[in-house]
Amino acid sequence: MADGLPYLRPGQSVGLLGGSFDPPHEGHVHITHEALKLFGLDRVWWLVSPGNPLKMQGPAPMVQRLTVARALMDHPRVTVTDIEARLGTRATADTIAALTMRYPGVRFVWLMGADNLASFHHWQNWQSIFKMVPVGVLARPGDRIAARMSPAARLYRQHRIDGQASHFLAHASAPAWCFVNVPMVAQSSSAIRKAGGWRKPSRS
Repeated sequence: MADGLPYLRPGQSVGLLGGSFDPPHEGHVHITHEALKLFGLDRVWWLVSPGNPLKMQGPAPMVQRLTVARALMDHPRVTVTDIEARLGTRATADTIAALTMRYPGVRFVWLMGADNLASFHHWQNWQSIFKMVPVGVLARPGDRIAARMSPAARLYRQHRIDGQASHFLAHASAPAWCFVNVPMVAQSSSAIRKAGGWRKPSRS
């Protein structure tokens, strides 16, 4: 596209996996593969979020995170993007709203781990996310019970699609969500940073 955003055709189903990816790791790759397989998606986009300039301890520079993510996530149906930086959005709800306007006819699905569902009610305008796009939730170790008992899960319990019908999620009308149990890679960005496995340039 003229504004530098990736091209999509109307009718395609695209999963959106957002985060700081600070650093990206095999856990991100694993849930991406599972989402492509289980939710009937044509593509998945990684939305590498900008750092917050108001925070002293921000993530590694965007170019570093993008470079490592693209080297790690090498798949013809997955695109690593800096779309939020290009759109000028920070809140997930604003990003989804902007994408649905720019890509009419494309079926977007928001992807997240079960740990995010457990705290989803703290996200800005979280209910509008459920109202705009279907949500695909992939279980992570230790987060299944908390996710299923979360305020978001309880509020939208009547809109839950059974895991055995997960392939229909991308074609469902929002609000709709699906929780799937998958073999998970017990790896996290915070653990990698704590162990010293992720170096970033120091701020002057």
